[in-house]
Amino acid sequence: MTASANRVRLDGSGRPDGPGLDARLVVRRPRFDLDLVLTAAPGEVVALLGPNGAGKSTALRALAGLTTLADGHVRVDGRDLTNLPPDERGVGMVFQEYLLFPHLSALENVAFGPRAQGTGRREARRRAAEWLEHVGLAEHASARPRALSGGQAQRVALARALAVRPGLLLLDEPLSALDAHTRLEVRAALRRHLAGFAGAAVMVTHDPLDALTLADRLVVIEGGRLVQEGVPSEVARRPRTPYVARLVGLNLFRGRADGGTVALADGNLKIDAVTSLEGDVFLAFEPSAVALYRSRPDGSPRNLWKARVAAVESRGDRFRIRLDGTGPDASGPDGPRVSADVTAAAVADLGLAEGSPVWASVKATEVRVYPA
Repeated sequence: MTASANRVRLDGSGRPDGPGLDARLVVRRPRFDLDLVLTAAPGEVVALLGPNGAGKSTALRALAGLTTLADGHVRVDGRDLTNLPPDERGVGMVFQEYLLFPHLSALENVAFGPRAQGTGRREARRRAAEWLEHVGLAEHASARPRALSGGQAQRVALARALAVRPGLLLLDEPLSALDAHTRLEVRAALRRHLAGFAGAAVMVTHDPLDALTLADRLVVIEGGRLVQEGVPSEVARRPRTPYVARLVGLNLFRGRADGGTVALADGNLKIDAVTSLEGDVFLAFEPSAVALYRSRPDGSPRNLWKARVAAVESRGDRFRIRLDGTGPDASGPDGPRVSADVTAAAVADLGLAEGSPVWASVKATEVRVYPA
């Protein structure tokens, strides 16, 4: 999905696209500060990512007006929302727990937002019926939340958020409460609806697949600060922190490049790589690029080190092997901590188990090097 300033609003309002979201969010707490500049163009979906406690939900609540800013601003389509209460911001929000009114039908839940904005009952119900049809739930209009499945409830929550015709849509872990099968179905539906939404959208998620498939741009925060942003493909290929590397499943190291060799900052190992860069760099490679051997292989490949198996994890038809360096000794250099992906046959042939000694190597052509 690509952001576009020319998307047609599904609500048919005919309101032209504005400049989208322009915000600086400063929240101060006794043991935590958030200071984040966040923008989103009309039609753009931005995913906020970060470890627990990074400030993602705080940022979302600040945009919604549920958390007070110590400094900064929130502007949507040129309108200053900074000092407005949540119910006057015209922002749509989809919560992780759905938060549907249990005593209202699906239709009345969706109509609630327009009614709160002053729309007449008949028009609000008409608009709600249209949105339930958009999300494929027209036949469930009279059902109460307890009669809906998790996926259906989440689609009602999305319809309710969009029925207020927001310039900004906020989604807080919108798929996390769903089982695996329902998640696939609702993710596909959410992708379609976000593609047709002409306002700016900001989504908080812990799931890399949700972020990579739903967002036009990723914004990664750690400790209340921006650490990386970019289109999903660029962030996935060139992580800049250990958290991002774990998220996208890469081995990541920092080092110093000199003449096609990178000396790792956290060990005495040097890695040969195909690069002309010099100076401080990041070095990344896939777990599948790591080859394991029971004994030192013939030919002595250049990027070779001795390691110890720290953990063996099953991942479908593959196994993720976590390796620790064994420390310098006479038979091999100190190795970095890396992850390797191998087959079940390799686990058996090499006798891989916690504590097992192995040799590990990675080809220079499999290593990505980019400026730090």
